[in-house]
Amino acid sequence: MPGNGKAVTRRTEVRCGEGGEGSAFVLSRGVVILFAVACGAAVANVYFSQPLLVTMGHDLAMSPALVGSVVTLTHVGYGLGLFFLVPLGDVADRRRLIVAQLLLLVVALAAVAAAHTAAILLAGMAATGLLAVVTQTLLAFAASLAPPAERGRVVGLVTSGVVIGILLARTASGLMADLAGWRSVYLASASFTALLALVLYRVLPRHSDAPPTTLRYGQLLRSTITLFARERLLRLRALFGLLIFAAFSTLWSSVALPLSEAPYFLSHSAIGALGLIGVAGALAATVAGRLNDRGLSRRTTGIALALLAASWLPLSFTRSSLWALVVGVILLDLAVQAVHVTNQTLIYALHPDAGSRLIGGYMVFYSIGSATGAIAATSLYTVAGWGAVCALGAAFSCLGLVLWAFTRHSTPAPAATVTSRSEA
Repeated sequence: MPGNGKAVTRRTEVRCGEGGEGSAFVLSRGVVILFAVACGAAVANVYFSQPLLVTMGHDLAMSPALVGSVVTLTHVGYGLGLFFLVPLGDVADRRRLIVAQLLLLVVALAAVAAAHTAAILLAGMAATGLLAVVTQTLLAFAASLAPPAERGRVVGLVTSGVVIGILLARTASGLMADLAGWRSVYLASASFTALLALVLYRVLPRHSDAPPTTLRYGQLLRSTITLFARERLLRLRALFGLLIFAAFSTLWSSVALPLSEAPYFLSHSAIGALGLIGVAGALAATVAGRLNDRGLSRRTTGIALALLAASWLPLSFTRSSLWALVVGVILLDLAVQAVHVTNQTLIYALHPDAGSRLIGGYMVFYSIGSATGAIAATSLYTVAGWGAVCALGAAFSCLGLVLWAFTRHSTPAPAATVTSRSEA
């Protein structure tokens, strides 16, 4: 495989066993984009509810605290799926696993759309979070098909789809809720997810290489814990992930609350449109992947964490200036996605044969951070207002920067990353 950095934009051939004979699967730019679209569509389901919380609460007569648990339970379900479902990608046929999870996700989304009690809604949202982890199975699959010298670039491209999915989820859900009610959001997502399942069933390689491990399910889960005990880089990057997504969720799980009140009284569509601003994070995802391939992961992490901490200054002026909110959103999303892509690229390189377990285990910390930020921000806003929420987000961000400052010289980059740089 040539080390040309542009190879991924043309074609990358991966030998896949089919019926006992080798056959070539082409990881073209189009296939990488399909991975990105599928990842973005799946993860968007975790975030659709954020601009809809007030409407959901009114429709189902839910208290403000119970409404906040909609976001929290979705992230709790996501965290459980990361630990219990994503590692299956290291032992099961990934194509079948992905399609099965997408079809089950269709069922969960339909249940949310049809919910007429708070209990059914919360159960459906938890199941949606549980099954949306197909995003990470897709990401690990894409990383496994990419050669080491191009892995950061591929991970960055696919993660840009995740970024766009997360941020446009708010825009799409807000617009659709204004046009046809909040239930239409989940009905439309169920339909698109079913279509993606069909397309991926036809496009993904029918038989990948034999699974790299013969571990049974219980051993597989224990080995994920073992990886954390053994790999300091994994533990460190997981902590970064927890802190950056706690900050990310602190903003996005609560910003609809001040914007729907005086002096703004913004509609669902207007609040959701903030996601269009945050799409700038997709740029950070692709650039961070390229910088990691060049061996600049530490510097990228430090600069991004500094930007994350700085973003809360303009965000604190949200109640008096929407322009300050716009600036803060751009800085925050750029920073979070730069660190996130760097984290995933570095940890996958530790043990590519355990890629699903590494990505899944890392993302458990993402989910813990997201759930913590969501419940803390919505609860804090009720009792102390927007200024306290911004102080919370700044605290998470500054903790990440301090952690980087104390560890930046003590954790070497993984050998696989060094190898990929020499090949690029």
